[in-house]
Amino acid sequence: MLKALLLKPLSMVYGAITGTRNKMFDFGILSERSFDIPVLVVGNIAVGGTGKTPHTEYLVDMLRYRYHIAVLSRGYNRKTSGFVLATDKTGPREIGDEPYQIFRKFGKDITVAVCEDRCKGIDELRAIDPTINLIILDDAFQHRYVKPTVAMVLTEHSRPIYDDAVMPAGHLRESASSIQRAHIVIVTKCPAEMRPMDYRLFVKSLNLQPWQKLYFTKYTYGQLRPLFPNEAVTTPFFNALTESDTILALAGVANPRPFIKHLRNYRAKVRALIFADHHNFTHEDIKLVASRLRSVPDPSRACVITTEKDAMRLSAIKNIPPELRARIFYLPIKVTFIPNPVSNSAGSDDFENTLLHLLSKSSENQN
Repeated sequence: MLKALLLKPLSMVYGAITGTRNKMFDFGILSERSFDIPVLVVGNIAVGGTGKTPHTEYLVDMLRYRYHIAVLSRGYNRKTSGFVLATDKTGPREIGDEPYQIFRKFGKDITVAVCEDRCKGIDELRAIDPTINLIILDDAFQHRYVKPTVAMVLTEHSRPIYDDAVMPAGHLRESASSIQRAHIVIVTKCPAEMRPMDYRLFVKSLNLQPWQKLYFTKYTYGQLRPLFPNEAVTTPFFNALTESDTILALAGVANPRPFIKHLRNYRAKVRALIFADHHNFTHEDIKLVASRLRSVPDPSRACVITTEKDAMRLSAIKNIPPELRARIFYLPIKVTFIPNPVSNSAGSDDFENTLLHLLSKSSENQN
């Protein structure tokens, strides 16, 4: 509390700067560029951890047979700059871990690229492939130089924007009122069971306009998958684990708590090894992981379980010892929509119909 009070003056300055910037776009002093194909923006107002990548993957999976999609990201924490097209030869260092993950999953059906300048990135993509007819911009709600056809904002259930403050006192990149620019708002990482009063709290506190749509999603965890399938020992099943088994939970994401909490739902002992978000794993880190694995009471009954995003970075590391490669698994996640009884939302079907309607309206206007 004291820290927040001390930082409040800086937050007021930062908020004034971002607010002035937004007004300059609103009044046309800074210009937004429109494109003649739909542009779907996925973003957030709070920094990190709202689930943009799983939701972007949900959108790609939903739309890839209706549109010729290109996903364009900034490519956070990559070691390159400018426009880079994802190919079979690019890895996390060239395009960033999240675009790499999306390309690995959907690269046969869509185009993936990174560029800090989103307008330039869109131009490059369309020059490479003129048949692209939908751009999905990952983490671009604040990149207002591109005018979105549909803007989708995510806010985490456990850290809603209405209970937060502008940086550095809080986690917000801009004022919470900026959510009024969104067409669709999604409350992410919801608990499995939500009471009607929980929905009402979000509806009241977010105070959206009648034309804005509010949805709720949760994560559904899949079966463990080996990071190196050709070298893995038998893939463990959570329900078969006992107190004699040990899980080394390895995570370098913004909010590892839901991941760790899920692993602790089972009987195995869980030891956590946490790194910073977007951490680039080194050979020293691999040595540390191997050492932690050897230090458990029964190493033969131990395994490393990591997040899907971390798995992408780990897979690019060469010379991981064979005994460790055989015991690294990752936990896939999938977004599931929760029906909202307060606003009569039917969940995923209603979301799909809403999004397709907004995108089709754009296409009609462009024709």
